[in-house]
Amino acid sequence: MKKLQLKNGLRVVMETIPTFRSVSFGIWVKTGSRNESPEMGGISHFIEHMLFKGTDRFDAKEIAEEFDAIGGNVNAFTSKEYTCYYAKVLDEHLPIAVDILADMFFRSRFDEDELRKEKNVILEEISMYEDTPDDMVHDLMSRAAYGNHPLALPILGTEENLRNMGPSHLREYMRQKYTIENTVISVAGNIDDSVIELLEKHFGDFAIHGIQEQPEPPIFLGDFKFHQKKTEQNHICMSFPGLKSGDPRQYAMVLLNNALGGGMSSRLFQEIREKRGLAYSVYSYHSSHADSGLFTVYAGTAPKQSKEVLDLTKEILHDVSIKGISDSELRKGKEQLKGSLILSLESTGSRMNRLGKNELMIGRHYTLDEMISRIEAVTMDDVNFVLREMFKQPFSLAMVGSSDRVLSGIRRDELVI
Repeated sequence: MKKLQLKNGLRVVMETIPTFRSVSFGIWVKTGSRNESPEMGGISHFIEHMLFKGTDRFDAKEIAEEFDAIGGNVNAFTSKEYTCYYAKVLDEHLPIAVDILADMFFRSRFDEDELRKEKNVILEEISMYEDTPDDMVHDLMSRAAYGNHPLALPILGTEENLRNMGPSHLREYMRQKYTIENTVISVAGNIDDSVIELLEKHFGDFAIHGIQEQPEPPIFLGDFKFHQKKTEQNHICMSFPGLKSGDPRQYAMVLLNNALGGGMSSRLFQEIREKRGLAYSVYSYHSSHADSGLFTVYAGTAPKQSKEVLDLTKEILHDVSIKGISDSELRKGKEQLKGSLILSLESTGSRMNRLGKNELMIGRHYTLDEMISRIEAVTMDDVNFVLREMFKQPFSLAMVGSSDRVLSGIRRDELVI
């Protein structure tokens, strides 16, 4: 892995993998839904869409045709804290991919007609999301955990916000947020040092500077949110305080998650789905942000079974909060984590993602040997520390369903230790 800066200060991280014939290239910008004002909620995601809708050289169809012609993939995504534009192509076609993505990044037109059409596309995306309660409940969970903090804002924004946005809003937001300090380029695959000259050619004139923001950290509220919707299932989330990006105990949290609900052999999956058949989908996950994190348990189940699923979930969580995980779960989790880590390195896309996100969010990188060593070094004391932090205060609870009757009488402080 090589880390450097272009002459204008733009950060580049690159990894050469000579045994591959592909290259993944990404432009990462440290802005997402948490960086938006309430009135401009959804603008990061809107900009991500609009960068594909035409430049001075290519219209939207030509951008798609250029990548189809070389058998490459191009796409983008927006998260709560960053936006990424990326492509995966054969090594010989990297100059074409960099040329087009740079053109999109610097010279998108934000044409009024395209803007109107894309607003409608995103409104359809919002409607699709609202028709998917097992997705909706996770955003509802963010509101239960963080209240009105920007981290609880939906990435897609709202219909009202979207309708009020014009080209000038998008250009001004990019001027403020799409700066050299907020941007990282990551490249992984069959490359050599000539890629630096290629990046200087296309990004060397980038000259917008700004100050990196330090957003206000959220406060975990331990609140309850319910959204009434006619559904066949109740969709339920419980969340606990987690760890921020780069926390030295991240691997302990991952191992805990693996034991609780991170896979088919986990306690939640085995007890609730396999042993009792009460849910098709039940799992847990940990999400990290720059200054906070959430550990979340999700289950979707029929209304008549919801109380039993909730009781079992609390019972499993209470048991692990008191007794911790077993030695065998710790050992198995380490092997599972090492395996998934090594397998992920077989993809240039996952390597490019890891490089870009690490540089953007924590500013440091670990080799494979260092990561394996850190996994092996996790002790039961580390896992128990994470458990104590998680169960220090009442959990947050969110549900999407036709009635919240099943939640009556639940004490959100009953797992506090």
